[in-house]
Amino acid sequence: MRFLLVDGHSVIFASPELRKLHARRNALARETLIAQLTQYQDSSGVRVVVVFDGQGSQCSSENHPGQIQVIYSATGQTADQVIERLVATYAVAHDLTVVTNDLAEQQTVLSFGGHPIPCESFHALLCDAASDLGRRLQAHKKKARR
Repeated sequence: MRFLLVDGHSVIFASPELRKLHARRNALARETLIAQLTQYQDSSGVRVVVVFDGQGSQCSSENHPGQIQVIYSATGQTADQVIERLVATYAVAHDLTVVTNDLAEQQTVLSFGGHPIPCESFHALLCDAASDLGRRLQAHKKKARR
């Protein structure tokens, strides 16, 4: 099974649009990223997990039917640590790609058998997936009209 682990704040701060939303209201930037990642999961078939730095006393996870899994790290724990733990645990059995601009995290992911990609490269994949989904929807509509 293929998984994509996303360092949420790394992606937000690498995107001018999301960074601008974050400056206005950080929850809006997270919601927008989650929507983009859900669309990517739908179009690619890759299971997506996004991890944000949290503020709760425990690590928490949200998983809504049809959407991606969202994890918030616990107080005193970073999203990087959660991602690294997930890669260390699951890279043996699954194909894991990690999206982050943190070079130390990229090296750790590699050492555990994951595949790191920088946020800018992933942004291009998101755009391609959105275009591909749009083309498939148009083709489906044309076919349905016949």
